[in-house]
Amino acid sequence: MVTGWLWNELFAWHDTGTAAGFLNGPAIQPLRHLESAESKARLASLVAVSGMADIMTPVEHQAAAEEDLLRVHTPEHVKNMKELSIDPRGGDMGDGFSPFATGGFDIARLAAGGTISAVQAVLEGSVQNAYALVRPPGHHARPEMGMGFCMFSNIPIAVENARAVNGIGRVAVVDFDVHHGNGTEACFEEDPNTLTISLHQDRNFPPDTGFVDHRGTGKGFGTAINIPLPSGCGIGGYAHAFDQIVLPALDRFRPELILVACGFDASFVDPLGRMMLLSEDYATLTSKLMGAAERLCNGRLVFSHEGGYSPFYVPFCGLAVVETLTGQKSGVDDPYLEYWKDAPGRQLMEAQIELVTEVQRFVCEVPEPEETATET
Repeated sequence: MVTGWLWNELFAWHDTGTAAGFLNGPAIQPLRHLESAESKARLASLVAVSGMADIMTPVEHQAAAEEDLLRVHTPEHVKNMKELSIDPRGGDMGDGFSPFATGGFDIARLAAGGTISAVQAVLEGSVQNAYALVRPPGHHARPEMGMGFCMFSNIPIAVENARAVNGIGRVAVVDFDVHHGNGTEACFEEDPNTLTISLHQDRNFPPDTGFVDHRGTGKGFGTAINIPLPSGCGIGGYAHAFDQIVLPALDRFRPELILVACGFDASFVDPLGRMMLLSEDYATLTSKLMGAAERLCNGRLVFSHEGGYSPFYVPFCGLAVVETLTGQKSGVDDPYLEYWKDAPGRQLMEAQIELVTEVQRFVCEVPEPEETATET
């Protein structure tokens, strides 16, 4: 298994300033913003010291061109981010709690370009699958604005680049970040050739999106699938949702490429989520997606990093994914597993079964994909 790996030290230089969690204001004593470099940089470090970086293929990358950004985002949003990025005071991505410092536009372009490069490496065949450890994340950024710590929508930008450059047709995006992938969904909500599947904690963020009956619009109706899982889900609920909804939907849609919005904020100890996944669970989900990719699109699978805000636990979750993608073990064990693996509630619960059954009623109505002129 040849796996591509992408990390750039500049991703750790994206500066989100101070906040208490993600807010500033009266009576809020400043602290470091939760979307800091720590969890991502420590993941890159663990991949390096474990030896996994040495057995993967480095993916050369460069910043996304403005032409790439404009295939997905409005000219006004791109212009605004570019202008704020040269302001000595920096700016905000759009929602009031997603700050960035001077130069943030260029680092965000590099993150989008990293995802583009990972996709290109897979499509060109230099690697079979890839992990792009990029920052800032992307799955909340809508065409007209950034939000939720995301300036640009990295995965949609990479998808549209692949369509323009490679003629790729049907693409599926599976998002298991704890927050709803509202931006990715918004970018593709009218596109019948892109299937978006989001598994997320119900009404976490954004609280007004990601419901079961949000299914896309126009010609894209039916190609958005939302699985708003109840708080407290462990691998029992996630695996059941994968087996009953995600994998059958992928089989029905027959994508030519699968991308994964890979967030580790559904982990047991994340400060912005209330789920119970462990590193070995992320390995399980990755294995299921690899099986689908092998079955449907010659193994072509790209992970693009999203959230995950536990600096001490994200690295072990990410290492488990990388080990699974490569098919090799590093010899580094997750030292926290023995303390949490038997926690009550990690098994499949009745409320989770009920939710999955409700979503299944909608999924069975997903239309067959339109045939595209080019099959890659």
